[in-house]
Amino acid sequence: MPVSRNAAIYNASWLNSQNAASGGAQWECLAEALYFEARGETIKGQFAVAEVIMNRVKSGRFPDSVCGVIHQGTGKKYQCQFTYTCDGIPERIREPQAWDRVGKIARAILDGRAPMNLTNGATHYHTTAVNPRWSRTYTKTASIGVHVFYRHTWRVSSNG
Repeated sequence: MPVSRNAAIYNASWLNSQNAASGGAQWECLAEALYFEARGETIKGQFAVAEVIMNRVKSGRFPDSVCGVIHQGTGKKYQCQFTYTCDGIPERIREPQAWDRVGKIARAILDGRAPMNLTNGATHYHTTAVNPRWSRTYTKTASIGVHVFYRHTWRVSSNG
């Protein structure tokens, strides 16, 4: 049975009722990405960004781990998939409450307790502050808070 996009999981009451979260490398990578990419976003928006990362992990067109997806292209300034990993600014957690929140979201996503139905299969997003060239060729799937979500329109060749 599908869970509504307005499910109780997407509110502060549900999130605040969850135990403090922790985990291994995949949890840490996802929590860090949510912190640096979406900590100012609504809870629903943070879940949506996490969903994009998980959609990439499952797609077969990106690395097959959360950390692999997040760090894809890292090493060359502004040629990575997630800007915070290659902008030259050290990653420092300075907002403990925001870290606690994204940690709980990451845990819920990784444990399969969150429905993956906010972005309609999106594998890309950007904030409304930018208009990347690639966005004109992808299919827009959702707008949540200050993020716009897209699904790539890959073509598959056929021998028919």
